Amino acid sequence: MDNFTSSDRGKRVELNMQGAADRADSILDAVLREIKPEVQWAHGSTSTGSCDVSRMRVVMTVVSRERRGSFLGVVDRFLRKSGYRVKAVNRDTDVPAIYAQTNDGFGVSLSIGGEGQAFFEVDSPCVKESEVAESATPPNGPAYEGIYPLPRPNVRSGFWSAGAP
Repeated sequence: MDNFTSSDRGKRVELNMQGAADRADSILDAVLREIKPEVQWAHGSTSTGSCDVSRMRVVMTVVSRERRGSFLGVVDRFLRKSGYRVKAVNRDTDVPAIYAQTNDGFGVSLSIGGEGQAFFEVDSPCVKESEVAESATPPNGPAYEGIYPLPRPNVRSGFWSAGAP
């Protein structure tokens, strides 16, 4: 199977798993920066397969049922503006989700789980095997190091947690 390659200022570069993890982090950083008002998040799991990497960020801010459509809308607009292909949208009011793919083959998803907890995940295409370090991006709230599973969302937002649309 061919290894994934990416363009870096016109020069083709072959990515390894660490490079793919870094690319996943940059995608996650960018999408979370778009959400206003800001939500608090923590790192979820990093997983590696035989030739792929997956990074997750877990939103610790409660996203109310009434605000979930708006939350997905912000993310949907960012993904489309960034040139990502939106592959599917689940418009369920309780557990909505959006699935997209970057031009360079990374899968990007947002799903809302129990109690309004949002999960962002980025999966890489097949890349060269290598070690993968933890993300260098610090969370914008508690790190929850050594705690698994992460707690349910426990941060209230005047906007995202509000009961009125």
